[in-house]
Amino acid sequence: MSYESIRVTRDGPLLTITLNRPERLNAMAPEMADEIGLAFYDLGDARAVLITGEGKGFCSGADLSARGDSSAVTGKGGSHKALNNHYNPAISHLIRASVPVICAVNGPAAGVGCSLALAADFTIAAKSAYFLQAFVNIGLVPDGGSTWLLTRAIGRARATRMMMLGEKISGSQAEEWGLIYKCVDDADLMDEARALATKLANGPTIAYAQMKRNIATALDTNLQMVMLAEAEAQRVAGATNDAMEGGMAFLQKRKPEFKGE
Repeated sequence: MSYESIRVTRDGPLLTITLNRPERLNAMAPEMADEIGLAFYDLGDARAVLITGEGKGFCSGADLSARGDSSAVTGKGGSHKALNNHYNPAISHLIRASVPVICAVNGPAAGVGCSLALAADFTIAAKSAYFLQAFVNIGLVPDGGSTWLLTRAIGRARATRMMMLGEKISGSQAEEWGLIYKCVDDADLMDEARALATKLANGPTIAYAQMKRNIATALDTNLQMVMLAEAEAQRVAGATNDAMEGGMAFLQKRKPEFKGE
């Protein structure tokens, strides 16, 4: 499949999506959001997904003016339609993906770009990167799932600070807050992100999928429901070849070789 706003490459079980509008700091037009969704539909046998941005930015936010619709910028109905039809589905694809998703944030992650970065299972940021909820500066509200993602990741007080004050949160501060997995030197970002993504791509894929479902369940329900979900997930994972391989490797004191099946 060919894409215009993103670049998709494969390296064995790892699929990499690169946001590819560097002249706009990878501002996300509706078309880019749609292409991200298509890339997740076209995972094939990929067992992990790595997302990053081309050039100096990860994603500077939504580019709703890309189709020349001024109402998208002024808020006269365009944003509502674009969110429901393009941006929210793209974010949902990351959250619901059956494989681990890693975001390597190489520069500004603002607006919906911040949502995209935080929707991943693992977010690694360069020290020069920052996370920004700039909506308040133009009289709008955070979207793309930011309210849900931020509040659960860093709590009400810090989420309110980011949303109502519109402050930039550096990569190192994001790590300190527990907003992201890790902050690293700029020069090490892609090596660190690829190493993590490759490790996950060679892990027990079905077990990962069950873990992701259980984490989502834990965020929205009670302990009893989580324990029921865990028991069902254990039944699914325990029936896989990877579980058999893991048990044999443990007994034989060797590293397991997972196949994702």
